[in-house]
Amino acid sequence: MATSLKLNNDLQARIQHIAEIQHRSAHWIMCNAIRMYVEFEEHRETFKQEALASWAHYQKTGKHLTGKEVREWLSTWGDELEIEMPKCHK
Repeated sequence: MATSLKLNNDLQARIQHIAEIQHRSAHWIMCNAIRMYVEFEEHRETFKQEALASWAHYQKTGKHLTGKEVREWLSTWGDELEIEMPKCHK
């Protein structure tokens, strides 16, 4: 897919500067930047959808863990005495 972008002179110069420093083409810098942005937005959308699903599940069941319960569980990660994830409760 061929796409063209109109960039202002300042941004073009900044991209060219990075390209020269990294011994890459300006095209590579722009493609990489777009790829990184798209991946970030995909992860953000996934996180948002998981949060909405969790909220809907909580509203339906009332089951949850408190912040204190989660922190206590996470604080044991990597220890010999690592505890299992606590059970959700109402």
